Amino acid sequence: MEDQRVLDLVKQLVLRLISPNRNDSEQSTHSIDTDKALKYAMRILGSRMTSSISIDEAAMAESIKRHLVNQGKSSDALTFADLYTKFSSKSGPCSIHNKWAVLYLLKVISEDRRKEKRSDSRVSSGFLSSTVSGGLPVLFEDDKGTRNQKPPDKGWSGGVLLVTKDPDNLRDIAFREFADLLKEESDVSESHLVRDVLYACQGINGKYVKFDKSIDAYVLPDSIKVPRATRIMVRKLCELGWLFRKVKGYISESMDRFPAEDVGTVGQAFCAALQDELAEYYKLLAVLEAQSMNPIPLVSETANSGNYLSLRRLSVWFAEPMVKMRLMAVLVDSCRVLRGGAMAGAIHMHAQHGDPLVQDFMSRLLRRICSPLFEMVRSWVLEGELDDIFAEFFVLGQPVKAESLWQEGYRLHAGMLPSFIPQSLAQRILRTGKSINFLRVCCEDQGWADAATEAAAVVGTTTRRWGLGYGEIDALESLVVEAAKRIDKHLMDVLYKRYKFKEHCLAIKRYLLLGQGDFVQYLMDTVGPELSEPANTISSFKLAGLLESAIRASNAQYDHDKLDRLKVKMMPHGTGDRGWDVFSLEYDARVPLNTVFTESVMARYLRIFNFLWKLRRVEHALIGAWKTMKPNCISSHFFLKQEGSIKLQFTLALRRCQALWDEMNHFVTNLQYYIMFEVLEVSWSNFSNEMEAAKDLDDLLAAHEKYLYSIVEKSLLGECSQTLSKTLFVLFDLILQFRSHADRLYEGIHELQARTMESSLSSRTRSRSKSKSNNESSDYGTWVGGGRKAVTQHAGEFLRNMRNDLDTIAKEYSSLLEGFIAQLPVQQHVDLKFLLFRLDFTEFYSRQRLCT
Repeated sequence: MEDQRVLDLVKQLVLRLISPNRNDSEQSTHSIDTDKALKYAMRILGSRMTSSISIDEAAMAESIKRHLVNQGKSSDALTFADLYTKFSSKSGPCSIHNKWAVLYLLKVISEDRRKEKRSDSRVSSGFLSSTVSGGLPVLFEDDKGTRNQKPPDKGWSGGVLLVTKDPDNLRDIAFREFADLLKEESDVSESHLVRDVLYACQGINGKYVKFDKSIDAYVLPDSIKVPRATRIMVRKLCELGWLFRKVKGYISESMDRFPAEDVGTVGQAFCAALQDELAEYYKLLAVLEAQSMNPIPLVSETANSGNYLSLRRLSVWFAEPMVKMRLMAVLVDSCRVLRGGAMAGAIHMHAQHGDPLVQDFMSRLLRRICSPLFEMVRSWVLEGELDDIFAEFFVLGQPVKAESLWQEGYRLHAGMLPSFIPQSLAQRILRTGKSINFLRVCCEDQGWADAATEAAAVVGTTTRRWGLGYGEIDALESLVVEAAKRIDKHLMDVLYKRYKFKEHCLAIKRYLLLGQGDFVQYLMDTVGPELSEPANTISSFKLAGLLESAIRASNAQYDHDKLDRLKVKMMPHGTGDRGWDVFSLEYDARVPLNTVFTESVMARYLRIFNFLWKLRRVEHALIGAWKTMKPNCISSHFFLKQEGSIKLQFTLALRRCQALWDEMNHFVTNLQYYIMFEVLEVSWSNFSNEMEAAKDLDDLLAAHEKYLYSIVEKSLLGECSQTLSKTLFVLFDLILQFRSHADRLYEGIHELQARTMESSLSSRTRSRSKSKSNNESSDYGTWVGGGRKAVTQHAGEFLRNMRNDLDTIAKEYSSLLEGFIAQLPVQQHVDLKFLLFRLDFTEFYSRQRLCT
């Protein structure tokens, strides 16, 4: 079926080539000629004929160019070379694959046209004539072997259609009449319009084509008579001039304002790149202006004419410059209010185009525009220098103190971050430059320079200026990653080895977080009496001396280089505050350690210290109470000899005091264990592991922040635990009240015992004893004023009042403790469940709460 269709198509082609317009004598031979022509055509199509010329695209192009040069057409040769370069570079699904065949076809047609000029005989169309002259075998032969030739004026010969020349030049006459008609319809010749259009494309008003500000365009006045098609073409061509005015005006305006901040170095580079493109545009206009000097031939003379310029030819020449100029005009409009990285990012977005011409043009433009930006990146990453006087870089710096350099000295400016630099890469660029400046300013170290040079050598890039550019993002990222890795490692080594960061963290744990037990105990015993005084009467110098004594008396004396940083700090105090309420310790973290131990961080450490100090004070108070309560064998033996009511009151008071002490000691001991081991030690262990794994200062800061946050939250000092924290401090105050009541109780018991023994003396010494007791400052001296009976009466009243006071404290304490324990399960931290388990492991408080 397919073969039959091909045969029918070939047959129709043969019938069209062999004209059927014949006289009667020739009609008989028509069918025979047709059959022979069809057989001949099928034989040609079915043969394996190949070209005798080697298929070499480059050689064919060079042959054509050399032939043009030999003919004295050097400009045509250059034009052909440029066109061939663009033609050969085209690739893709819509491009021509057999480019050699196209070049060969054009060469054959050109040669055939030259032969047509030299030949006086009748010739056929170019390609068919070349085919005939190429030596095809005879198409029609009679039985005698002679060629069947027809007169040329019959219209065909050898099976090839022939076209005769116009002997009367009717065609030329028609063309001349058409040219005269065009002249009558136009007041301006086409050559003048071409010259004016070239002027307009340079932003200059011509004789006829001028710029109209009212419509913002180059126009041909309506008073000038030209064909409508010509007017439309002039307007379209003058669009290039309008675009040129916009681009040229932007360049002039920007360069006049430079070095203003709103232009900057990137804006200057943009203007320079546009100026370079306009320079190429000027070269094209110079060539076109030279061609416009040649007269425009008639239509009939076009084939024989040399280089000239018409409006239609101008539209072809302007095709590529129009695309570029439109792009530049769009970029000018988009970037008029932008600068720096924002400008580079906006231009980069226009480079995302499918047209290879646009991609090449935008890439060439962006390489020039982004060169200052990439130089800023190189200088920042390898030298730590922020060379950005016009605030164009996406890293912003501000003058700050040395301790705030890392946190506040530099930051990213998102508005200046180009879209071709990812956010992650920008963060790494920021940190690398910050590390260099931190080493240089805070650590007074210069080892980063060697690290930066090594990084550039490893990735194979140069450290010289202008070494990186647009389109080399992978190379830039490799350089930044390698430089960051080496510089950050050097920074961590300096902090750990030269400034002993880990040792300082351990010192803070020991002395501010009260992890050094013997030091804390000595300090409590030493400063305790002094801190019991009113806060406004305490001397900080005296406390500093007591601190030094506690250091010398404990193992803390061996931390020579750390203890000179430990100082006494008295917090602001109000009326009625005691020394215990305002005493605290502080650790002097100097540069560069104060980058981690900032004022806000040390304030949180101070808050933790106050909590731990009060917990230790409560523990110390309970230990003191136990020391007071323990040696009571003599007192118990004495009161057991008293009357039944006194003995009962004494037993109940002691039992209440002892039971309440046990309950409070259970709470404080378990809370102390939880804080010291479940909170401080676990958090320190995690922090130590994260310190070892930290690769840069940001990792170290994050690890320390996590460590501090863990202590604050688990110690019930966080925002979510404010209620529990208040309850806990009220419990601490109740325990301190209990200590004062216990001291009162046992002081009263000892006083009562002494006065009772004195009342049993002889009557001769009673008056003297009474006079002495009246002079005592103790409240209990009045007990023996009325003799033994009065002493017994006052003893019973005293013991009853003390028991009532202890019952009141016990009731309030139990209520607060139950509420405290009840709130532990609803806290966020899982570790607080361990505290709940330790406080209520027998479920005593849980059952008690259910019963009530």
